[in-house]
Amino acid sequence: MHTVLSGVSFRVCRGQLFALIGANGAGKTTLLRVLAGIVPPSAGDVEVHGSLAPLIELGGGFDPELTGLENVELFGALLGVRLRRVREEMPGIVEFSGVGDAIDVAVKSYSSGMVARLAFAAATAASPDVLLVDEVLAVGDEEFRSRCVGRIDALRARGSSVVLVSHDLDLVEREADVALYLERGEVAAIGDPRDVVAAYRRRLPA
Repeated sequence: MHTVLSGVSFRVCRGQLFALIGANGAGKTTLLRVLAGIVPPSAGDVEVHGSLAPLIELGGGFDPELTGLENVELFGALLGVRLRRVREEMPGIVEFSGVGDAIDVAVKSYSSGMVARLAFAAATAASPDVLLVDEVLAVGDEEFRSRCVGRIDALRARGSSVVLVSHDLDLVEREADVALYLERGEVAAIGDPRDVVAAYRRRLPA
């Protein structure tokens, strides 16, 4: 049996942005899936306090045959958000995502950027206690990425915790409170983002 993660232990405090970095295949996305309850750990325990919104795959698991609006309503239901509240938030979700009238069109006709923007807008509008984000900030233009960071900052100011997987090391150094560097499923470094990023950079090919 192949072990994907081994001996990984950490704690994320309220309002923190906790960044996960490492090469492809290091176990970052698997770790998010464990935190989300999608993949049960074979050993150890995972404790998540409060509501959780996972954005672990591009589009947040949207059904391509459903419209954007239907997907947002379904996504909200999966997060435990009442339909009435989802519909109250819908104008802001549409505005933030920039999908416009396409909200009533099947998601299969969307570009990958449109799907990612709508999923991010829906997940963050729910104001979860814990937000899991896997590289969604790598999709879209600079203006959208800036708005995403602003939305994440607003969530953190309200006490939400964010676990972010990113290959954008400058973003991690600038925004994260704590960083964890995974290498082959094990913790290679954890702590101050600048120190952890420096440790990772030393392992990168020249």
